[in-house]
Amino acid sequence: MSTDLAPPGVHARRWRALALICAAQFMLILDVTVVNVALPALAADLALGRTALTWVVTAYTLCFGSLMLLGGRLADALGARRVLLAGLILFTAASLLCGLAPNAAVLLSGRAVQGIGAALLSPAALALVTTLFHGPERARAIGAWAAVGGTGSAVGVLLGGALTSGPGWPWIFYVNVPTGLALLAVLPGLLPRNAPTRSARRLDLSGALLVTAATGTLVHGLVRAGDSGWTAPATLLPLLGAAALYGAFAAAERRTLTPLMDPRMLTRRPVVAGSLLMLVATALLISFFFLGSMRLQHVHGLDAFRTGLLFLPVALTTAIGAHLGSRLVTTLGPRACTTGGMALAAAGCLPLAFLAPTADPWTTLLPALATAALGLGAVFVTATTTALGLIPPHEAGLASGIVNTFHELGGAIGVALASTLALDTTPPSPTGFTTAFTVCALTATATALTAPFLIPRGRPHPTGGAHGAH
Repeated sequence: MSTDLAPPGVHARRWRALALICAAQFMLILDVTVVNVALPALAADLALGRTALTWVVTAYTLCFGSLMLLGGRLADALGARRVLLAGLILFTAASLLCGLAPNAAVLLSGRAVQGIGAALLSPAALALVTTLFHGPERARAIGAWAAVGGTGSAVGVLLGGALTSGPGWPWIFYVNVPTGLALLAVLPGLLPRNAPTRSARRLDLSGALLVTAATGTLVHGLVRAGDSGWTAPATLLPLLGAAALYGAFAAAERRTLTPLMDPRMLTRRPVVAGSLLMLVATALLISFFFLGSMRLQHVHGLDAFRTGLLFLPVALTTAIGAHLGSRLVTTLGPRACTTGGMALAAAGCLPLAFLAPTADPWTTLLPALATAALGLGAVFVTATTTALGLIPPHEAGLASGIVNTFHELGGAIGVALASTLALDTTPPSPTGFTTAFTVCALTATATALTAPFLIPRGRPHPTGGAHGAH
């Protein structure tokens, strides 16, 4: 049997393959938020301060997002199947390292390696989804994929609370090990053996280093703002350095023959619109989980399990929103779906800007977050469908890398800003949370108002045909 062709029966089992690919992606997305509820326990056991706690979340999302473009290129160069399996092996091993971590250095290193594994796995997985399915089936498959992105974040908070209160925080990482091994045992027999399309020797490694350094410097500046203030040199210098590094990355991509990100891809309005929506939606959702978890434990005194339990309805409404979005995006179009979803997110978040410290979280915080998550769940689907709706299969790895890059960078930037705004005192004060939720509400409102001008007219038709700017 040729390795250039899909083995017999693969396409007949494409829905089973999709289920397992989504399970792998679910594990990656879950690890963005699974640590949120465990942060107080991690701080106590490993003596972590505010900055270190922020990096427990952002070390993962930073490496995940910054290296996503390289992962997409590797999927095109080496074949999506082998890159997905390599990423899954790395992520599973790093999860074991995190669970065994005796100190902050080992934990942060493990989280970074987890992010590298995720950056290999995720774009390769989405590239496989877009090549295994065609016509109307591809829209349903992408809808299922996008739903995983929204619900995984919410379920991560619930699972993190249950595991932290039960066997302990190491198990938020240990749980990935049997899951990863099971997927490694089954996936190889279901995935097509696609042929490499580009020489791996010509990969743009310098571009990958530049964009990773730029994003890391940006996140560092945002985190430092919480300690030093927004006008302090310790904050402004990293932010200016990040801008310079992003400029160097853009210049390098225009010069190289094999750019990490084809600049022409960012001239296509659907890709730009979908990527920006993904950035904002993820920043808001991950910020909600971070802020909600910290407020419930520091202001209301809830334990990890009750904190995680409170997010169960949020997980359900995120899934419902994603399901509704996958249906409405093909009937109403992405403009209406995104505008309505962001307006709902703003309406849900607005009451949190006026929340009293003595308010019952079950009747105030919970319904507000659930309402916001319902809207954001729909936006995840419309962002993904808009960006990938007109991308041909041979560019699926690069396009999915761009979309997922903005997903994870949104998480890193969202948590950095939320931490800076809300955790400005020790212990955190209700005023800080009020400021952070106010910024979230204003961001959602601004996005809802600009979405009709940002998103192209019409409805996406993901058939794998030619694409162009709209």
